[in-house]
Amino acid sequence: MDGGCQCGALRYRVRGQPRALFVCHCRECRKQSASAFGISVQVARKDLELVRGRPAVWARPADSGAEVRCLFCTVCGSRIWHENSPGSETVTLKGGSLDEPPDLTQAVHIWTSRKLPGVTIPPDARSFPEEPE
Repeated sequence: MDGGCQCGALRYRVRGQPRALFVCHCRECRKQSASAFGISVQVARKDLELVRGRPAVWARPADSGAEVRCLFCTVCGSRIWHENSPGSETVTLKGGSLDEPPDLTQAVHIWTSRKLPGVTIPPDARSFPEEPE
């Protein structure tokens, strides 16, 4: 999988397969995506290769109290991935940053208690009202 920011200054490649795919309806994901939900593709950090550019980091507290590190392009500001710490085993790529968009058919919907009115979650989708354990 290849991807990058909106302006092309930051590019990455993922050599392994995704571990999980989430559609998150929390307020923070809605704000960062400027949309109805955020799409997160969890991959092993060891499989992520930064091909061009260097992201900046902005950190914020999560609802759990843990810190979330948000990495983004310094030129256009596009959010690229989130991580719990610089050495965490996995990162979650922002789905919109992928060159080929992910198929959301098998996505797990989280924070559904905060979804916007009118957003329909497929009846057979795995879903959680908050963060799954």
